[in-house]
Amino acid sequence: MARRKPEKILRWRIVAGIAIPLFELVGRYRMRGLDHIPKRGAFVIAPNHVTNFDPLTTAYLVWRGGRVPRFLAKASLFRVPALGWLLRFTGQIPVERDGSGPDPLKAATRLLDEELAVIVYPEGTLTRDPDEWPMRGKSGAVRLALEHDIPLVPMAHWGVQRILPRYGGKLSLLPRKDVEMLVGPPLDLSPWKGRTDAAALTEATRALMDAIAALLGELRGETPPSERWNPLEHGQTEWGRFTPPVTP
Repeated sequence: MARRKPEKILRWRIVAGIAIPLFELVGRYRMRGLDHIPKRGAFVIAPNHVTNFDPLTTAYLVWRGGRVPRFLAKASLFRVPALGWLLRFTGQIPVERDGSGPDPLKAATRLLDEELAVIVYPEGTLTRDPDEWPMRGKSGAVRLALEHDIPLVPMAHWGVQRILPRYGGKLSLLPRKDVEMLVGPPLDLSPWKGRTDAAALTEATRALMDAIAALLGELRGETPPSERWNPLEHGQTEWGRFTPPVTP
């Protein structure tokens, strides 16, 4: 049997040694639930998505949880200076919205075969919800977990938008911002075990988004809406940059 690649490769240690001290200059990160991150084996972690700074925050949490972060990210992020280089250097997976390029789920499958941690933002883009709650999710995270029979771990964070606002704006580096992160227990996928039909994926994705919203509600000290925001019902696109309407 071929020997699996070591998870904490040298380049990750180099990047972490340089990036983490700088990252910690702009935020105070309080992490809870790290014990829910599997210590070995493949798994999918699914966070909420509020700002383009999220990948750094989620990667930081997974690393602090003892695993190497790998995630599916919008291809546009790979064109952002510095961030794009970091994503390529650390082997992250670009997702093209127009369907061009390799199938991102097939690329993620290769990582799962190496028993790595894969981060998937189930919303697919920054939330359109006007109050920044998780919106309706896509089925990719659930599909990966069901097809490979691996843990699917929900996660939420809050406060990153004070460092970089949703839909752009300037980085706010000082003073340091408080960022709260909470990892939940793996989602119970037993009701859909062995199924990848459309109905099962829809139901399981709804359960995942409800779990993420509940975690975010705990962080915010608020009750999340009972239904996830559906962009199509509000005349919004589901992909790409979105400019919210200006409230008079």
